[in-house]
Amino acid sequence: MTVEQDVSGQHVFVGLLGATQRALAHRLAVAQAEGRAPSVVAAVVRDGHTVWQGARSSVAGQGPDGDVQYRIGSITKTFTAVLILRLRDEGLLSLEDALEKHLPGTGAGEVTIAQLLSHTAGLAAETPGEWWERSPGALRPELADVLGGEPFRHVPGRRFHYSNPGFTLLGSLVEAVRGCSWEQALRAEVLEPLGLRRTTVQPVKPHAAGWAVHPWADVMLPEPLEDLGLMAPAGVLWSTAQDLARFAVFLSRGDERVLCAESVAEMRAHVAPPEGGVVESGYGLGLQLWSVGGRAMTGHSGSLPGFMAGLWACEADDVAAVVLANCTSGLPAATVAADLVRIVAEAEPRIPEPWRPAAGLDAALLELTGPWYWGTAAYLLKVLPAGGLELGPVAAGGRASQFRAEADGSWTGLNGYYAGETLRAVRRPDGSLSHLDLGSFVFSRLPYDPQVPIPGGVDPLGWR
Repeated sequence: MTVEQDVSGQHVFVGLLGATQRALAHRLAVAQAEGRAPSVVAAVVRDGHTVWQGARSSVAGQGPDGDVQYRIGSITKTFTAVLILRLRDEGLLSLEDALEKHLPGTGAGEVTIAQLLSHTAGLAAETPGEWWERSPGALRPELADVLGGEPFRHVPGRRFHYSNPGFTLLGSLVEAVRGCSWEQALRAEVLEPLGLRRTTVQPVKPHAAGWAVHPWADVMLPEPLEDLGLMAPAGVLWSTAQDLARFAVFLSRGDERVLCAESVAEMRAHVAPPEGGVVESGYGLGLQLWSVGGRAMTGHSGSLPGFMAGLWACEADDVAAVVLANCTSGLPAATVAADLVRIVAEAEPRIPEPWRPAAGLDAALLELTGPWYWGTAAYLLKVLPAGGLELGPVAAGGRASQFRAEADGSWTGLNGYYAGETLRAVRRPDGSLSHLDLGSFVFSRLPYDPQVPIPGGVDPLGWR
């Protein structure tokens, strides 16, 4: 590991410690051996840079590198979601629009775009007929062939139910609004701006071959390579560890050429709880959410016959990992990727930025800080480093939320119980601060302050 100094004299750590690199290499080696994968390749990103790459292969001296393509399966869905969010940001659609508004005649037009992105549209998990991942896309030439005569399994909006056909509809929506193919839009709007030159619809050498490994014997069977047709937006892409490492950085930080940081953060926000019994702890907009050992991660898993893939990022630790393998089952790529994130985060914890006093803090904002009372419950209001507010209970178990400033002087809740609610500072005629109004709740400087308009009034005899 190299230690450098930036212009402010702070230490900057480039690369990983030798012990950390060995731990990563050991985890990957164990995964390949126990998973009996023909090959596996991985990359770790920290602070926006690839700091480690590793590979293992069953062929001596022929391990893959970060430029070898593997099929990434459902990680493709995240790329499709980025295209949809771009359309939203351009004002060409709303996530609350019914699909029918932009893509009529599907037979599933009552669902919203947001429901499709979050797998809450109630659609079937798979297509009717033959297993779509292992059969030609020509068998499903129209959306009606993808959805079938009875596309719904649940009432739209009621529950999370993972749906591959749902992302086919989103891909067709991109084509309808853009007036070009999904692949053309993806190439021009996402892959080229982010420099993902080795992410393609069809494999481009060097690429791994897809294999099925016998469950009870050490022999292999080649998997067929099919053109997925209309199902492409759900899982067609090929990519490399290097390209997906760059994509992981984008998913953490955004890129104004593709999606701003705020829109990418919206993708990472929790929308849907998991289906009972599945690993994921939730789903955002085209991104899976997973809590592993108390560490919140976002990303996506992927698989197609012959391939398994995993991409996970931990925003708090600013670490991401990618794992790609060419086997149908056996090597849990998503779990291994999460382990690589954990290894780095635990072995080399993120060093926080040095504390610095805030510059130009408004006196009126400073006046809001300190203790407040909702009834008899004590709360603290603090100014966040980025300029927002945080309201939280003094004791454990209360409601906590962060707030952003609005142009009219109010504040809007960003998370927790008060997400979307309005916080206002109410002043007396002489300009002095009276109380806070938060969605009709009155917060006063004293418990049940008689000088504040407490709903229901305050007993004139006072405390006794």
